[in-house]
Amino acid sequence: MDSGRSSDTVLDTFTRILYRDSVPNDLKIVWCWLFLTIIGIYLPPVNQTFLRILFGLPMVLFIPGYTLIAALFPGSKDIDGIERIALSFGLSIAVVPLIGLALNYTPWGIRLDPIVVCLTSFTLCMSFAALYRRMQLPPEERFTVPFRALQQSITAEFLPKTETSRLDRVLSIILLIAIIAAVATTVYVIVVPKEGEKFTEFFILGAKQKATDYPTNLVTGQNSSLYIGIGNHEYRNITYNVETYFMQMTFNETDNTSTLNAMTPVSWFTVPVAHNQTVITPYPFTPETTGYNRLEFLLFNETVPGAQVQGMDRINQSYRDLHLWVTIKSR
Repeated sequence: MDSGRSSDTVLDTFTRILYRDSVPNDLKIVWCWLFLTIIGIYLPPVNQTFLRILFGLPMVLFIPGYTLIAALFPGSKDIDGIERIALSFGLSIAVVPLIGLALNYTPWGIRLDPIVVCLTSFTLCMSFAALYRRMQLPPEERFTVPFRALQQSITAEFLPKTETSRLDRVLSIILLIAIIAAVATTVYVIVVPKEGEKFTEFFILGAKQKATDYPTNLVTGQNSSLYIGIGNHEYRNITYNVETYFMQMTFNETDNTSTLNAMTPVSWFTVPVAHNQTVITPYPFTPETTGYNRLEFLLFNETVPGAQVQGMDRINQSYRDLHLWVTIKSR
């Protein structure tokens, strides 16, 4: 009976919110910003513009913590505004990595879609919890952002109704221009970052897209698979060329040198990757013969050497190279 009355109370509260009480403006802004962030991530061509970063940064650095603080402290006298803002940033920086850490141990991994779903779900849950807890308080005790008071204060400062000296008006206009310029500069620095170091990530993952459980014990004629990942940070779109080889290497312990005895091509394919994107491609392969002990992965960008370049020379001319030590047994 107690749980039934509790459910009725929650239902009655949200019914009153929807039909009689207005939703607080700060939570409306959170929901609108969340909607705009999703549009900025998934809607072309918006997701190719600076709006993706502009909407995404607050969704990572501020909004999750703000909704959590709003749920924990629904009253206006619980904490002051400065503490609320500071804790919003701090908790966002704490919550988002924890969500990423939890996703790392799920089948979905740390990918864009799971992160968006989890952050959206967390933000909505916390905002609805904040809305419910505020409505349990008397109206005069609920936390609200004083948007109207801020507007009136700014208007009175820069557009006063009373007579003021010409110097005061000029100084107010200069201050307003300086504030706008500072905000515009900050936004520009965030959404148009300075071009940094150019590099490409090249990595291989196991069958579960983790950096573990690599197929190292192979059997001739039996299919094996792993994943090849390429991350483009070259500030331009690139079509990469990937080549794989089975190799037979020997190591001389006397002079600590390795010798390439045989190198047999396995496959060759291209992978187009846009700037600041990472593409993970499944790579199935089947060893045909024994006698090899290394699976070599070579990555080339736009420059691919001719077929006459073989062996260690081809490896040295690759843009990136990886290898996996393997043991191949006959079926």
